[in-house]
Order: sequence, then C-alpha cells, then structure tokens
Amino acid sequence: MERFLSNRYRKVIFRQWLRVVAGLLVFAFGVHLTIYANIGLAPWDCLGMGISYYTPLNYGIAMTSVAVLVLGIDLLLKENIGYGTIIDALLTGNFVQMFNDLNPLAENNSLWAGIAVMIVGFVFMAIGMYIYMKAGQCCGPRDALLVGVGKRFPKVPIGYVQIGMWAVVLLVGWLLDGPVGIGTLLSTVGAGVVMQIVYDLIHFEPRDIKHRSVVEITAKLNFSR
Repeated sequence: MERFLSNRYRKVIFRQWLRVVAGLLVFAFGVHLTIYANIGLAPWDCLGMGISYYTPLNYGIAMTSVAVLVLGIDLLLKENIGYGTIIDALLTGNFVQMFNDLNPLAENNSLWAGIAVMIVGFVFMAIGMYIYMKAGQCCGPRDALLVGVGKRFPKVPIGYVQIGMWAVVLLVGWLLDGPVGIGTLLSTVGAGVVMQIVYDLIHFEPRDIKHRSVVEITAKLNFSR
C-alpha cells in the first residue's frame, strides 16, 4: 500500500510538471504574438534595453540580470522557488524563439493588425499563466513578483496589480532611455486588463494557489522512494 501511494505521488508530481510545460507553451505563444505585432517593446524589454544603454551589458545579459534581481525580490517577499521556476527559466525563452522561428507569416507592418494581434497575445499569456500556476509548482520570477506584490494588496484585482507593476517597470525603462512605442503603452495597461477579464471569466485567483518549493517537493519525492 505504501509503495502504491509513493508511486502515485510521483505520478501526480510528474503530471504537474507536464502541466507547467503545457502552460509555458501557451504563454510563450502569447509572447510570440506580442513580438510579431511589431508595434513596440513590452515594459520589461524596454527596461532591459535601457539598462544595456548605460552599462557594459548587452540586452540578453541585462534581461538575465533583471531576472536574478526579481528573483531576489521574490525571496524577500517570501515567495517559494519551485520546480516551476526552474522549468520556466529553462524553457520559456526557448519556446518563444521556437515560435518566432516557425512563424511562416511576413513581418507585420500594420498598426491596427498589430494591436489586434497583441491583444490576442495577452489572452494566450493569461491562459498560459493560469494553466501552469494551477499546478502549484511555483512561477517564473516575474509572475512570482506579481503574486507576491498582489498578496500585499489583497483587495486590488490581480490584473490591476500587474498594471501598476508594469507601469513602474516602464517608468524606470523610460528614464533609462529605453524605447517606448504604442505597443509598450498598450502592454502596460492592456495585458493587465485582459488578464483580469480572463480570470474573472474562469473564476481564477492566482493569490489563492499554494505553491510548493523545490525543497518541499524534493523531500517528499526522496521520502517516497
């Protein structure tokens, strides 16, 4: 009986990891759509570009440094770092690049088409976040920051928390001369609004999910052997 429960627990964890991967695929496709829209950088990318202008760091290293900094803030906010965080770090960027490489369409040069595509991208991003957050395996650094900050403002809808957070990121990026376009402004407000609409429709509240850390999951997996 004990062996059966041990095997069952490992299967549950493995299915949750698969759910994280599936959610990140959906999320990455949404990110790809916001890039394909070709109407401006998102706030975090604006910040990364701004940092690269004033430091010896290139854009990629600047974004990695921002991720590490955000991860440190997550720890200060006492958010768990789990296998989902690791999977996010390893796969999301590669998934986005895969979709960018596979896209057979010509570069978009239409403002209105770009706005429509970006909004659809926000929907996929919100759904992807829902899929992998429900696994309870923790979030990537930025999503963990969103949840951590959101817990400090429990009466504020999570989508509006994201608007405020992205507005601060955009302000810092703009002060560092990061490129700002209509897509940047649309991302700052639109992503949070779309997220809130989607989560209201499916009755999902990210702050209610109990995430389990790497230490907790590893201890249980080792114990169940």
